[in-house]
Amino acid sequence: MTVVLSIVVFLHIVGAAMIVGPWIANMKNPTVGARQFDGAMTQLVTGIILVGLITVLSKQADSGIEPLTANTYVKLTFKFIIAIVVGALAFVGNRRRKAGETVAPGLAHAVGGLGLLNIAIATIWP
Repeated sequence: MTVVLSIVVFLHIVGAAMIVGPWIANMKNPTVGARQFDGAMTQLVTGIILVGLITVLSKQADSGIEPLTANTYVKLTFKFIIAIVVGALAFVGNRRRKAGETVAPGLAHAVGGLGLLNIAIATIWP
């Protein structure tokens, strides 16, 4: 089961790269790419799966996985809300780009910046 956890963590990180990578690559001409929306959905789905897996694995004596604490649930709530916002903004930006409309730089920077914020929360928040 820990192999499954590792695979889901890997996919979660790939989702983050799909959001932040295109944002950094297009910093001079900001837009929202299709892969950013896909990355946002990957992050959202794998994040929910991770919480479930950690909850289940923490109840197994030999897994070595610590149970989630109240502080962790607060952190995960912030991350979940940001992930929903990133997904919604990426969806709007992607639809505008597909329709041939101009994507506002602020929208593109919000997708990438909030994606980066979510990574910071995951790694810096204890």
